[in-house]
Amino acid sequence: MASPNLTKIAYQTLQQGKGLVGLAHKGISTKLMELIVPDALPETSPINSDLLVELRKSIKELEEIDWLDAEKGLYPKNLLFDAPWIEWFLKYPLVWLDMPSTWKRRKEKHYQDLPKKINRDKYPDYYLQNFHHQTDGYLSDHSAEIYDIQVEILFNGTADAMRRRVISPLKKGLQKNYKHIKTSAIKLLDVATGTGRTLQQVRSSLPSSELIGIDLSGAYLKQASKYLNNKDGEMVQLIKGNAEKLPFLDESFHAITCVFLFHELPRDARQNAINEFYRVLKPNGVLIIADSIQLDDSPHFTQVMENFYRVFHEPYYRDYIKDDIRKRLDKTGFNCIEAESFFMTRVWSANK
Repeated sequence: MASPNLTKIAYQTLQQGKGLVGLAHKGISTKLMELIVPDALPETSPINSDLLVELRKSIKELEEIDWLDAEKGLYPKNLLFDAPWIEWFLKYPLVWLDMPSTWKRRKEKHYQDLPKKINRDKYPDYYLQNFHHQTDGYLSDHSAEIYDIQVEILFNGTADAMRRRVISPLKKGLQKNYKHIKTSAIKLLDVATGTGRTLQQVRSSLPSSELIGIDLSGAYLKQASKYLNNKDGEMVQLIKGNAEKLPFLDESFHAITCVFLFHELPRDARQNAINEFYRVLKPNGVLIIADSIQLDDSPHFTQVMENFYRVFHEPYYRDYIKDDIRKRLDKTGFNCIEAESFFMTRVWSANK
């Protein structure tokens, strides 16, 4: 009999632990909201036992793919355990301290509760919101500091595993389209890089490539810089900018990744971003977009998607889950378009 793979067991145990923490946090916080601010509770549909089974099955499939991709060498296995655990542990109380203001904002439907010191003229109108009731939106150091742990809780510890789903199609596309180019010559742009989690995943699999991250939030870029600069590998350049107006010359990049941006964009902005991706990609350039699942590809999770936009302030999510991203890519000129879903994430790959 083959001996058990201790690293895999450790990974599975870690994921189970994160899942239990996420479920416990959400259960306790919901009960507290019921007691303290019952008027803030959103109207949601209860998840039945069959759907819960489907969700658990989908998580298991995601984790198995995540492990197998590490086994194949698409990224190092230590990436499966890569998280600032001590930092998150110390910041976890801040998540609880932030809840009363979040509940108040939810109750009063106050969605533009942003820092007064920001220059609103520097941002598009759709960005000036408290997405998922986040304190300060994406426009303060406080928001950036607790964002990653909030996302881990939201997705029951699967956020990084979903982010890593961009790596396989990315490497496959680069190896196919640029097989005569050294990895060190590859130039990649990560759009809406946020706190740098996706960029670190990519850097671990393409350690010698030139990587650039762009985001509208200076606060989140500062957080990304602190996180990325503590890691081994090439330095990453971080730039403040808008996905609709990328500050780069035509045909500048071999690849673009974009994770969890499109559901927070209105329809026109989504298309503008895709147009910009096409413009700045080199011929044969590889585009990888990862975002929420949609109604067409995951109809069995319709109730989960509907509950999501009822619980969180995501003003463009209902439109996003009905949007045809493949059609948008095709209309822009991309080809070899493929898509696949993993738990709550849909990943599109395409070539210029």
